Amino acid sequence: MAVRAVRGATQVDADDRELILEATTELVTEVMTRNELTTDDVISVLFTATPDLSSEFPALAARKLGFHEVPLLCASEINVPHALPRVIRLMAHIETDRPRSAVQHVYLRGAIALRLDIAQ
Repeated sequence: MAVRAVRGATQVDADDRELILEATTELVTEVMTRNELTTDDVISVLFTATPDLSSEFPALAARKLGFHEVPLLCASEINVPHALPRVIRLMAHIETDRPRSAVQHVYLRGAIALRLDIAQ
């Protein structure tokens, strides 16, 4: 098995706890589904949020999905003036037999604009 990284991002409408959890749940679920993963395949997940999102830790959504034994970390993105606002990103390290070219990165909602080159 190889270790691969999967990227993803989503955008929320407002800095609201429930909106952050809902969007993060959707993002994590899509990453897992599109890459045919279980939590046993996930080594770790790093979540980041733009500085305008502080109502909840995105990792809580993953915990609620069953990521109890997976190391999770949240961090703040750097405050770049022209950056897309209200964005949650993730980078998951996984074990998989998929070649790097077959890993599906997931960009949802307004975050699709971040990576039109790899968004599915």
